[in-house]
Formats: sequence, structure tokens, C-alpha cells
Amino acid sequence: MKLKTTERVHGKKSELNRIRHEQNIPAVLYDKEGSNKPLIVDGADFSKALREIEKGHLSTTVFELDINGVKVPAVVKEVQYHKTTYNILHLDFQKLEKKSAVTVNVPVTYTGVDDCVGIKLGGFLRQVKRTIRVKTMPEHMPKSFTIDVRGLGIRQSKRIKDIEIPANVVLVDDLENVVVTIAK
Repeated sequence: MKLKTTERVHGKKSELNRIRHEQNIPAVLYDKEGSNKPLIVDGADFSKALREIEKGHLSTTVFELDINGVKVPAVVKEVQYHKTTYNILHLDFQKLEKKSAVTVNVPVTYTGVDDCVGIKLGGFLRQVKRTIRVKTMPEHMPKSFTIDVRGLGIRQSKRIKDIEIPANVVLVDDLENVVVTIAK
């Protein structure tokens, strides 16, 4: 996904408020050396991109930031929201570099929910973990992990160790963490 951005100077709070008043979003692009580049993200572009992204998949969506004509691949590292309006106040991006691993939260999706034994018996699917934290090279970053819950009965669960993890992806989360359970 492409996003129009412009560089900004570290400014005062009034400058950040002016950016937000213009319907844009203050942001920072971080790289592996720990240096940062303050940016202004076009608010309309980011809103359009959010509508196109599947729910929960923002953390694994690669954005192509257009910074004064230079294309920079990045993922969203953190989003700060307003407490009451939930408007986006600030974005942190992590620059993706070919020879540098990145740590991301990969969303978990489910199949077989309609055919799940435990749900047919009156249970309900309780999603304990919505994402699994992994470390991988940018080109091997999974979009999501899928768990088949078809065979789960009431009070049965699946753990991270039950998910098929690609060989080039390193788990940061504990293998014993419960991801989903069928509750009564």
C-alpha cells in the first residue's frame, strides 16, 4: 500500500495540532540503527488504506512510504489514538531492510468455526490471543496464522505449539500460551 508522506521538523505541540487540524497524521519512521525520521502522513491516504486492510492485519501490512520521491517499505509499529474520539494521533513505522530481521505481531484467523463440535453443543469460541509475536526477515513475514477449530469440543483449546510455523519464522511468544478455547 502506498502512502504519501512529507518530512517534518521536530516541533512544538502547536505544530502537531496544526498537522492534525489539517486532517494529517504526525508520524515517525524508525530504522535498525535506532535513528528516526519525523514525518507527516496524508490522513486521507491512511484512512483509505485502513478501509482496504482486513480487520486485525495492520501489523503485517507493508506500506510503501513516499518520502519526497524516495520509496521506503515499512510496517506500522504503533498507533496512538485519542482517548474519546479514537482519532489517530500518531503513527510509528518500522523501516523494512532486506538484511535485518523485524519483530511483528501476526494476527490469528480461524477456520471451521461453523462446523466446530463444541459450538454445536452450545459452547462459544473464546479468542485468548489475537496475535502471535514473531521475528523474521521482511520477505518471510507471514500475513496471518490460521487455526482449524473444527475438532474442538467444549473446554478444549489450541496452543501456539499447535500452529504450523514456517521454518524461517522465530516465535517470540511462549509455545504453551493458549490461543483459542471453546468455552461454555
